[in-house]
Amino acid sequence: MLSIVPFVLGPVMTNTFLLADSETKEAAVIDPAWEGGVIVKEAEKHNWHIRYIWVTHAHFDHMAGTAGITDSIQPQPEIALHPDDLLLWHNQGGAPFFGIRIDPAPLPTRELEHGQLLRLGNYDFEVRHAPGHSPGHVMFYCAAENVLFSGDVIFMGSIGRTDLPGGDYDTLITSIRTQVLTLPEKTRILNGHGLETTVGRERKHNPFLTGGWQI
Repeated sequence: MLSIVPFVLGPVMTNTFLLADSETKEAAVIDPAWEGGVIVKEAEKHNWHIRYIWVTHAHFDHMAGTAGITDSIQPQPEIALHPDDLLLWHNQGGAPFFGIRIDPAPLPTRELEHGQLLRLGNYDFEVRHAPGHSPGHVMFYCAAENVLFSGDVIFMGSIGRTDLPGGDYDTLITSIRTQVLTLPEKTRILNGHGLETTVGRERKHNPFLTGGWQI
């Protein structure tokens, strides 16, 4: 069974997800937003072993907890990031721009690319490159569990902001239409902020996709 433990962490209430194959005890963390030690303690409670850190994009509120995890675990988990967000990673995810300091994290050790398959125990996760919120933004899709971890691409009734460096509204809308709305309607969307939703709900009701709102 694939277990998913959600956290809401950090100054902007970012969703972090601890995933584990309950059979193999292998675990991954998607977007360690803050308080890496809290995530590690939760994994230890279940006797799960964090092998991977998968980052949807390198804004500080999605990676600031990385150092707290890597400092607590040996051997250190593999850190995966799309190379188009590496410059952002080097700049602490833009944290200094907001007057925030985060603990420096090790450099990513695995480059993500569109269509790549990541393995966690008995489960495959497809990497879907979805730029627009940031150049290297990716999503992680597990077809076996019908779940998409979308980061800040799409939210319930909304979409990711595009006014930060590297953001582009038209690119984001294209990413949503080609990489999110092409998935089955019942696919759960576990996003970077707020409540989960589904592909079908957003196709029908998201005003940015139905023409209700325009920027």
